[in-house]
Amino acid sequence: MKKTSLLFTSCLLLAVIMFIVCGFYGTSTAFASESSETSIPVATGYSTASGAEYSDDVNNCDGLGYLPYDDNLTDAEKRGRCTWYLWTGGNDKYYRDVAKRTHGEVDLLSLMDSRDRDQRLKRFGAINDPGCEKATEPDEYGLWLDKCKDSQSTGVIGLRKFKNPNFDPVKWDLEKYKQDAQVEPPYRIGQSCAICHVALNPLNPPQDPEHPKWENLVAALGNQYIKENELFGSRIKPDDFKWQVLHSQKPGTSDTSRIATDYINAPNAVNAIFNLSDRPKYPEVMNDGSTQEVNHILKDGADSTGVANASLRVYVNIGMCGDYWLSLHDPILGRKPQRPFDIEKAKKECGDWRATEARMGDMEAFLKTIQPMHLKDAPDGETFLTKDEEILNRGKAVFANSCATCHSSKQPPAEVAADPEKAKQWYLESVLSSDFLDHNFLSDDKRYPVTLIGTNAGRALATNATKGHIWEQFSSKTYKELPSPGTLKLDNPFDKSAPINFEVPSGGVGYYRTPSLISIWATAPFLHNNTLGIYNEDPTVKGRVEAYTDAMEKMLWPEKREGIISRTTQASTLTLPRGIVKLPVPKETPVNLVANINIRDAITDFNILHFLQDVRPEGGIKGKLARLLIRANKSPDFIEDKGHTFGSELSDEDKKALIEFVKTF
Repeated sequence: MKKTSLLFTSCLLLAVIMFIVCGFYGTSTAFASESSETSIPVATGYSTASGAEYSDDVNNCDGLGYLPYDDNLTDAEKRGRCTWYLWTGGNDKYYRDVAKRTHGEVDLLSLMDSRDRDQRLKRFGAINDPGCEKATEPDEYGLWLDKCKDSQSTGVIGLRKFKNPNFDPVKWDLEKYKQDAQVEPPYRIGQSCAICHVALNPLNPPQDPEHPKWENLVAALGNQYIKENELFGSRIKPDDFKWQVLHSQKPGTSDTSRIATDYINAPNAVNAIFNLSDRPKYPEVMNDGSTQEVNHILKDGADSTGVANASLRVYVNIGMCGDYWLSLHDPILGRKPQRPFDIEKAKKECGDWRATEARMGDMEAFLKTIQPMHLKDAPDGETFLTKDEEILNRGKAVFANSCATCHSSKQPPAEVAADPEKAKQWYLESVLSSDFLDHNFLSDDKRYPVTLIGTNAGRALATNATKGHIWEQFSSKTYKELPSPGTLKLDNPFDKSAPINFEVPSGGVGYYRTPSLISIWATAPFLHNNTLGIYNEDPTVKGRVEAYTDAMEKMLWPEKREGIISRTTQASTLTLPRGIVKLPVPKETPVNLVANINIRDAITDFNILHFLQDVRPEGGIKGKLARLLIRANKSPDFIEDKGHTFGSELSDEDKKALIEFVKTF
């Protein structure tokens, strides 16, 4: 992985890469010239020197901000809740650097204009903080910011406001700041896990989604409405290929390998978090040669050295220890090879690493309190559930025979599993039992080859956790020694008679772990990229069920799928590094034909630049150039809503019964 990423000449720093327990669950610091203490409020008793202890007021998060009381939680769980919603790991410095590096194209502070408060969910998918209200006038610096009970709230859940230590009020000029991102503003904005994970409550939907109350929010369903393309690309125009890449991204997704880049445009759904105590573990050989029982985290199971490391990696990925992390790769253009992030170095030299690490136990304790949300408990939810026990029992039998081997954490003993007939009977009895859903993660959490699953391969081909790359120390030796799953036979968008044969490399890539089905009725669209099913932007119970039903029908009747290929909506221009070369990208070009290429390697290996320079906006990409771009492509898998056709061979009545049963999850 080296040289210039075409994806990053396209994408810049679109950095909402949250704790992916979508994945599972970060650093400015002693590496930086300024310490984390300048930007992170610290509660009494908190020790950034040792990172060994901290003490927030367990109800209102004294020192971090405000959350309403929740006396159903233990003190540790309350502290974990405060961390989940409010802790940024010092990444406000990183996001200020992002604003300057992108010349203001990605500037979180500029998006916090309170005059937009009534349209934030519709425009950006951002959820308003119930403890804030719309400003009636600008503040002392001329900025229109929400008026909040929590002085560090921006007005948006998950975006936190800190004083900028580099701000000079004498030099402040609002109009200059609007034109020049190098002008230091009075505030810096940091991100917490909540920006992507806090969602509107399916069991208590808000009357007005733009103005929810606290009881209308849940901590970890995953924000299905977040629109990174709008939130972080609102200043880019459609004639810029960057815009085309960003707008190929579906709502409710985040590209976890955009920074550091893997040269693949592969946004991923922000997964819900439920029943974590029941999540299966597997033996993995660690990098030191020891064997540990760990969860498989991230879509491909790449974070495989334990929950604590996986959590900390996400905080790094969203800006913690930023000065050190950014020294290991080129986040904007990917012009140099990655070097692995050294965990021991971070522990010793990065104060925010230690401070965040001290919080992880409590945060995990909080997340383990999150239970499934059943449709029967939603307002009028029972009206969307069948009362026909015969249909339900038929659905259970179908699930037992066709789904439970992967989509249940309750698995038969080895001696039973070895006998197909005994295993079949075991699964049927398990699914028919009254406690089947109790303490069930509804996934075996195993890795399966993408050649078997058949869904779009983009995310499975991510290389950041492979040997020699940025997250090498966060993946197990077992992961890095996985064999190639074989060859993918892929559709060619230019010549259907000449399919693409893509040999998947060995060394970790090419696998997906089984997603959980808990509360799936509330989380459509489906698949790892949110492409399967309608996106109706309707958080009501009725709206969620409609989206679920459409997605399930397309899952079980593949002929109903659209065959989505994201294409450019108009002629656009791709500007190569330093603006030396500007290349036209014609209308209707598959976005990932261009976005999934390491352009420097492609120039060297295929002399692609010569052919690109001959492209005309009206001519389209075809012939030899199309073939060369496919050969150079890191993931030449263009159809986004394909695969996972398990169950398509069932009878229509079996499919309908299965839909009814799964709706009860």
